[in-house]
Amino acid sequence: MVTITANGKINLTLDILGKRPDGYHEVEMIMQAINLSDIVTLEKIAICDIILDCAIDGIENKKDNLIYKAAKLFLQTYKITTGVKISLQKNIPIAAGLAGGSADAAATLHGLNRLFMLNRPDEELCELGTRLGSDIPFCIMGGTMLAKGRGEKIIPVQSLPECALVILKPQMGISTAWVYNNYHAAAVVHHPNTRAMLHELTKKNLNGICKLLENVLESVTIKRYPQLAVYKEKLCSYGAKAALMSGSGPSIFAICENYQSAQQIASQMRADYSDIDVYAAKPANTTR
Repeated sequence: MVTITANGKINLTLDILGKRPDGYHEVEMIMQAINLSDIVTLEKIAICDIILDCAIDGIENKKDNLIYKAAKLFLQTYKITTGVKISLQKNIPIAAGLAGGSADAAATLHGLNRLFMLNRPDEELCELGTRLGSDIPFCIMGGTMLAKGRGEKIIPVQSLPECALVILKPQMGISTAWVYNNYHAAAVVHHPNTRAMLHELTKKNLNGICKLLENVLESVTIKRYPQLAVYKEKLCSYGAKAALMSGSGPSIFAICENYQSAQQIASQMRADYSDIDVYAAKPANTTR
């Protein structure tokens, strides 16, 4: 039996550079793993099958789950005929912009690699993951990464300095495809300064990093759900250094000086808003 922690992610920056010939958007973003995580447990079984033990609202057919798809791809690629049972403890909210499904798929690839003692390199697992989702290579590697292309081309960068996070997940779920399909460059007032953000990360300057948080997809999601802007303002009014939407949303994250501050702000937000999920978290700067 093997147990893997599947870390979620936030986007410190997210920029869209244009539309690709393959129909996807060309992106440039800085992604950060966080310790808000799912737990994936894998074990061999006697029958040649993939048994998925999880209950996720909105996914009736387990074969549509990225965990199942990742397991099937791994077993077929390496010609493994032994069956596997995969159990999921779900903590990362779904349809949240936190890469929960991608994190679970990445953990499945890692876990199967360990379970069957194949010792395949992470780069090879990333190539497999790319076939299933653009965020999966990042979730395999973790830490802090500059992502390009569809998001699958990742380059390690300096990690965040010591800090903590508040994560808000409103009740609505957002379709990533809907957000990208409704993105219009003309509606974006500010694009991220990726080079400046990389420089501030290198200096470990938290104040500079907070000033440079930017996500062009806010122009779509916050326009549709203006309450998200209210959450950002409220987080900062309670003492967070900065707040931003993660990915395509609707989750909002805030950066705080330390974990105690994050816990206090999270408690205040829970008292104000009973209809949202609130988490205190930390950056996860180490890889598996």
